[in-house]
Amino acid sequence: MGLTPSYLSKSSTNSPPRRSRSLSPMAPPPQPRATVPVQVAAGGSGSSSSSSSCLFAPPARDYTQDLPDEILALVFASLSPADRSACSLACARWKEVDAATRHRLSLDARAGLGHAAPALFARFAAVTKLALRSARGSGADSLADDAAAAVAAALPSDRLARLKLRGLRQLSDTGLSSLAAAAPALRKLSVASCTFGPKAFVAVLQACPLLEDLSVKRLRGLPDTAGAASAITEEIEFPQALSLRSVCLKDLYSALCFVPLVASSPNLRTLKILRCSGAWDLPLEVITARASGLVELHLEKLQVGDRGLAALSACRNLEVLFLVKTPECTDSGIISVAEKCYKLRKLHIDGWRTNRIGDFGLMAVARGCPDLQELVLIGVNPTVLSLRMLGEHCRALERLALCGCETVGDAEIICLAERCAALKKLCIKGCPVSDRGMEALNGGCPSLVKVKLKRCRGVSYECVESLKVTRGGSFSITLDIVLEHDAGSASENGVQETGQAQITELTDQMAGMDLPTNAAGAQSSTHSRMRSVWSAVRRRFGNPQPQ
Repeated sequence: MGLTPSYLSKSSTNSPPRRSRSLSPMAPPPQPRATVPVQVAAGGSGSSSSSSSCLFAPPARDYTQDLPDEILALVFASLSPADRSACSLACARWKEVDAATRHRLSLDARAGLGHAAPALFARFAAVTKLALRSARGSGADSLADDAAAAVAAALPSDRLARLKLRGLRQLSDTGLSSLAAAAPALRKLSVASCTFGPKAFVAVLQACPLLEDLSVKRLRGLPDTAGAASAITEEIEFPQALSLRSVCLKDLYSALCFVPLVASSPNLRTLKILRCSGAWDLPLEVITARASGLVELHLEKLQVGDRGLAALSACRNLEVLFLVKTPECTDSGIISVAEKCYKLRKLHIDGWRTNRIGDFGLMAVARGCPDLQELVLIGVNPTVLSLRMLGEHCRALERLALCGCETVGDAEIICLAERCAALKKLCIKGCPVSDRGMEALNGGCPSLVKVKLKRCRGVSYECVESLKVTRGGSFSITLDIVLEHDAGSASENGVQETGQAQITELTDQMAGMDLPTNAAGAQSSTHSRMRSVWSAVRRRFGNPQPQ
């Protein structure tokens, strides 16, 4: 059924009617249909000067009926979830097409979902991605084991490939097991803020032999084994997960109980352990001994040292390594990785300003990882010694970020300009560089297309404009404005916009300045700050237009 004439007749009489067009490639273009205007006289007078309005007859039929279901499905696919749900209620045909082609479904996982599940999944039988979310304040009204069993019985078991569970605090190991048993074709499982424990994942691995991606975040049903060296014992026997390719453990106070699960995945390629408690040197030795095919590894805010990094030498195919705020790691651990993992392409190090990783570790990376393409150093202090070797040995280095590096000055930038011929993107933040160092980029780094400068007070806007002119139109460079009195806040919320938006932010910063309480020095200090701010405005934008 299409749109009825009575629905179309609700449009304003002062606007022309909208005509539907057939999008079918086989249908001829629609011909304009003649309409007969109906003159309605005002005031009962037959004079030609009387006001009148034209009412057009609605189309004879709904032209959207000429659209094939496939075209209608493509239109639905381009809509937002709210718009698509609204369109599905327009008519019976649209509802049927929407139900037959909707592959993603996100549901409010309350206790009553178990009663609605049979009718819901009978309508949306093509769903392949399902998300069950429970609001934080739902409490006991959240989906429990009984309702989960009803949902599992109604699931399209042969189609469901991705399942996401969020905030299901009433769901236990039994509930997750029932959901997993109903989805044997599951390939990706993501759980967060739930209360079941690690034993539930034994049933998941047994029921879902095709599972490739597992993400576990903020579970509350874990045993308290944080910091215990014996936490990786085989107390829970996980089945071998031959298809598992990616595992992410995040914000878990006892993630060590998942070490046997990770170690039982010989084909694992990506491992992310983020902000998890416990000592991780020994677990990393166990994991890399059994899953030596790792290609990507992320370690963030972990208690891991050089012993754990040395264990990574078993992963000869490692290409991506993120070390974020691991203060116990030193140059020795980086050297052990660089000597064995010669395929490394991306290396991110956040030294957390501990000054334990520096030139020696980076020089080892330069010697042992010739295919390095991306290097990000945060709170690490390299000098010309290591940067020269990186430029000479890592010929494929395309992306380099130096953030909070106290030793990176003009000499280091000049070194990069002379030796990094393949460099395309350069980011410098909070480093003591000046115009002298940046001017070296005029003739160096021939492949450079983008430079981002932030909190570099020694670089002027004149130098930035000169670089733009010298390198041409395809070159992009940005310099954030940072006022001396507000350097702390600007480090977190640097100005990214241009034009009037930046002038407005400067004005707001001027209004929030801390003026001196001393009356004698108030006038001179205020005038000095005002002159500094307005000089920055004029250098970048010229004199602002009066409003």
